[in-house]
Amino acid sequence: MRMVDIISKKRDGLPLTKNEIAFFVEGYTKGEIPDYQASALLMAIYFEDMTEEERQALTMAMVNSGETIDLSAISGIKVDKHSTGGVGDTTTLVLAPLVASAGVPVAKMSGRGLGHTGGTIDKLESVKGFHVELSKEEFIELVNHDKVAIMGQSGNLTPADKKLYALRDVTGTVNSIPLIASSIMSKKIAAGADAICLDVKTGAGAFMKTEEDAENLAHAMVRIGNGVGRNTMAVISDMSQPLGYAIGNALEVKEAIATLKGEGPEDLTELVLVLGSQMVVLAQKADNLEEARAKLESVIQNGAALEKFKEFLRNQGGDDSVVDDPGKLPEAAFKQEIPAKQSGFVSEIVADEMGVAAMMLGAGRATKEDEIDLSVGIVLRKKVGDAVQEGESLATVYSHQTDISSVRDKIYGNITISDHAEKPKLIHKIITE
Repeated sequence: MRMVDIISKKRDGLPLTKNEIAFFVEGYTKGEIPDYQASALLMAIYFEDMTEEERQALTMAMVNSGETIDLSAISGIKVDKHSTGGVGDTTTLVLAPLVASAGVPVAKMSGRGLGHTGGTIDKLESVKGFHVELSKEEFIELVNHDKVAIMGQSGNLTPADKKLYALRDVTGTVNSIPLIASSIMSKKIAAGADAICLDVKTGAGAFMKTEEDAENLAHAMVRIGNGVGRNTMAVISDMSQPLGYAIGNALEVKEAIATLKGEGPEDLTELVLVLGSQMVVLAQKADNLEEARAKLESVIQNGAALEKFKEFLRNQGGDDSVVDDPGKLPEAAFKQEIPAKQSGFVSEIVADEMGVAAMMLGAGRATKEDEIDLSVGIVLRKKVGDAVQEGESLATVYSHQTDISSVRDKIYGNITISDHAEKPKLIHKIITE
């Protein structure tokens, strides 16, 4: 088999066989196929697309390029959740204890964040003592006993994806549905999930800016998952403005605690109920989404979800007293309000620019080596569609410096006040095939 023949075949719009795809992925991962040939094939895929069978073959070839996690020792159907990212995306902090308290085993592997704020692990490390350094045996025991645990990602999951993503990043081939879908799904499948719930974001703060692109990606991932024997569903949700109010690590933990108490932001609460309902159905703990949602609303109301969050923190070394006293979380030295310059209605909050503003305060990392300040960030006081009076606070900035002029300018430049505005639709579609 020759790489040049595989490139020519795909260039001419013909489907590749499972063996041809496996030959490429294995050869490139081992360094036997040079970057220039891999780049040529990626560009051919970018222009010619892939069939569903090719997408499944590419996904499984990437899964098989490294180690896979065997979660068969955990009883029940293990459901994993993946979000395509956004600003103020606190969903995992709420979802993990919420669905675990409804009897769904949540065995989650998470990474650290690059970008606006930290990843799920960084956020949880705002809680004193919390750690994700668990042996596989400890991880399995915790999920079997208490239904929830989160550990750091293994270094050798899907090495082919890491190499291919780095190449896509510098060859203009990132924005390709088959390449994005196989990248995401390979990691979820390698991590041992039996079923997968996907939160595909759309809007200004999302990777997929249009609903049509988000829908294409959601269908692609759901079909890959179902095609390789993992029951998969997806939600297309709005990321034209930040989710919830908090942008920043400890601030988002506070918001997650409030949401588990039933006192969280309307949009964050609704999204976790929609995603959580899918997870409960996928785990066969409810017959339909309505029954699943009623279960989740019940565990919020009776306090079981909040108790599960405490148990989860405690099991992984965290100080669970922060749940009753969020003031114990890291706090910034200064709190400054950003007043509205005019009256009207908030018509736009540019999500990714709000994330950049939080990053300027130290809430995120530009490189893997950067230290995150867990205490800083921004809490919005208004959302799109809300009325605002001149002088009323649009946002509160939590910082360790008194001069926040550049952050203030960034916030003012990305919140628009108009004569009228409508609240954006949060849930665009639910995709099951």
